[in-house]
Amino acid sequence: MSRVAKKPISLPKGVELKIADDGISVKGPKGSLSLHALPGVSVAVDNGTVSISVAEGAEDKFGGTARALLANMIKGVSDGFERKLELVGVGYRASMAGKALNLSLGFSHPVVFDSPEGISIETPTQTEVVIKGSDKQLVGEVAAKIRGYRPPEPYKGKGVRYAGEKITLKEAKKA
Repeated sequence: MSRVAKKPISLPKGVELKIADDGISVKGPKGSLSLHALPGVSVAVDNGTVSISVAEGAEDKFGGTARALLANMIKGVSDGFERKLELVGVGYRASMAGKALNLSLGFSHPVVFDSPEGISIETPTQTEVVIKGSDKQLVGEVAAKIRGYRPPEPYKGKGVRYAGEKITLKEAKKA
């Protein structure tokens, strides 16, 4: 069994885990998530700790994957995940209109992004976007979609970037 799969996961207070034949569901203060059953992987709960074991002869690779997915689900329903985006460029702005994010990214038209179910988007300033949710994969996917509208370009560094992302600028062509 992999090293990752051997580490137990502790259940925080207020999080309940239900194991069924078709999958696992986790419910907490930030929402509920479910995971389909992986072949050859069994999950057990003892005194607030979750342990994963792989059946004899089954594929060993699913053990670490199942443990990582379960740990992310438990962290998501208890604490939640967030990604921050920065808009860099003259005139680049972000604002919320209900559940829709309005972006001015230098195009001739504003870009409108409707947030999916389970995701909350905030704009603390006009050049910052904060994406929050309980599903780590969905938060990252939404952040990548918004970044994809205008990724940072390598000559001036303008565009939508993750907070703390370092853009290596290229030197302009010399005549």
